[in-house]
Amino acid sequence: MRYQWITRLLGNPLVVSDEIMEPFAREVLEQASALGNAVVLILDQSKFSDRHQVLMLALRFGERAVPLAWRIEATEGAIGFETQKALLEAVAPWLPEGARVRLMGDRFYGTANLIGWCQERTWDYRLRLKGNLTVFDGAETTTTAACAEKRTFYLEDVELTARRVRTHIGIIHDPGHPEPWIIAMSERPGYLRTLDYGQRWGIEPMFSDFKSRGFGIADTQIRIADRLDRLILVMALALYWAVSTGQWDALHHATPSEKKA
Repeated sequence: MRYQWITRLLGNPLVVSDEIMEPFAREVLEQASALGNAVVLILDQSKFSDRHQVLMLALRFGERAVPLAWRIEATEGAIGFETQKALLEAVAPWLPEGARVRLMGDRFYGTANLIGWCQERTWDYRLRLKGNLTVFDGAETTTTAACAEKRTFYLEDVELTARRVRTHIGIIHDPGHPEPWIIAMSERPGYLRTLDYGQRWGIEPMFSDFKSRGFGIADTQIRIADRLDRLILVMALALYWAVSTGQWDALHHATPSEKKA
């Protein structure tokens, strides 16, 4: 009976993830905005089955992240800008009025299209760039990798790629790291602002929660995208429940380290 109930739920077209997630997402976005800091959104993708990649938009919450919304495609590569745009535009109306937003994204997302989209909405951004992108700095033409090799750490108001989108770029190559961080950003570049990109890693433990270190979603071997979408919804709500319970417990039964913090 349990199996039949789960099967009916996952196959029910009336269960729409965005509609169910919206009130939960609005609540945590309001909490994050009330702190007075920028609301940090993280865009990233992960493989959830043999055939499906999941593009996830999450909110940095403490040292981790909670899911807001997602899109699923049967592909081996990166999910393209049109799907990224649709996901971002679905979540944007959930943000509190006047909230400051900072979008984080890995090298799949350091594109002229996404930079331009953020600029149109006056969103702050920290988007990692690939090393082969063309940079136009006045009369000089170079690449992002060449700038990193020359240890040019800050580039202000340069043009990027053939589309000539204008942006700032910060570069960090700390000792012991095999590759530099080449980060497109909306603000004037500096070491700490470039280092902000480290907030993106909050989404990695969240993906682990869904996968081998948590719910084990890949073990289900679901092969139909809309059923996988609804199973992610169930797991996302479980994460919200866990986070809410943890917040309550930290407030009412704080450990010595939590009291100190």
